Amino acid sequence: MSFATLTQLKTALNRGARANLFEINIPFPSLIASTDLPTDATGTVKVLCKAAAVPGFTVGTIEVPFRAGRRIKIPGDRTFADWTVTIINDENHAIRRAFNAWINLISKGNYDSQTKSTVQDYYKDITCVHLKGDNSVSRQYRLNDAFPTDVSAIDLSFDSTDTLSEFTVNFQYHYLQAGNANDAFADAGDMTLST
Repeated sequence: MSFATLTQLKTALNRGARANLFEINIPFPSLIASTDLPTDATGTVKVLCKAAAVPGFTVGTIEVPFRAGRRIKIPGDRTFADWTVTIINDENHAIRRAFNAWINLISKGNYDSQTKSTVQDYYKDITCVHLKGDNSVSRQYRLNDAFPTDVSAIDLSFDSTDTLSEFTVNFQYHYLQAGNANDAFADAGDMTLST
C-alpha cells in the first residue's frame, strides 16, 4: 500500500498503535487467599506490568515427499509460543508471593489430601488489551487456560539506586482468541476468531 500524500498517510495511521498503551488482566486462582493483593473496586487484582507482548503464534509445516525428491508443503497445526510479562515488584512482594502460591498450587503433590488442586483450580484466562490513544480498546487477546511456568529471579545490586525491582513471569496457555472491543469472549465455541 502506498500513499500519495502525507495527509493520506496521517489519515490511515490516525494516531497509530502505540506500544506503551496496553493493559494486562491476570486473574489469580481463587484458592490463593491473600488480603494484601492490590485490587480495584470490582475485586480485580491490579498488577504493575512494565512490559508484555501481543502473543505470537505459528502455523507448522508438514512436508510430504513427492517425485524426484520434491516436497509438497501442507499447513500443519497452529502452535502458540510462551508468553512473558515483566512485573514491577511492590515493596511487600505481594504480587510475587501470589505467583509463588500459584506455582505451589500447580505443583502440589499430595493428591490424597482434601485440599488437593485440580487443573481447573489453576487454569486462568489472561487478557492482553492494546489500547487506543483515548484509552478505548483497539484489540484484545485472550490466552485461554493459562498458567505460570517460570517466575524469574529479582536482580539486586548496590549500583541500582534509581530503579525499581522487577521480575518476569512466563506463561503457557492452550490457545489464543483475538477480537475487537465488542467481542465478549463468552465461550470458545461461540466466539468467531477474527484476524
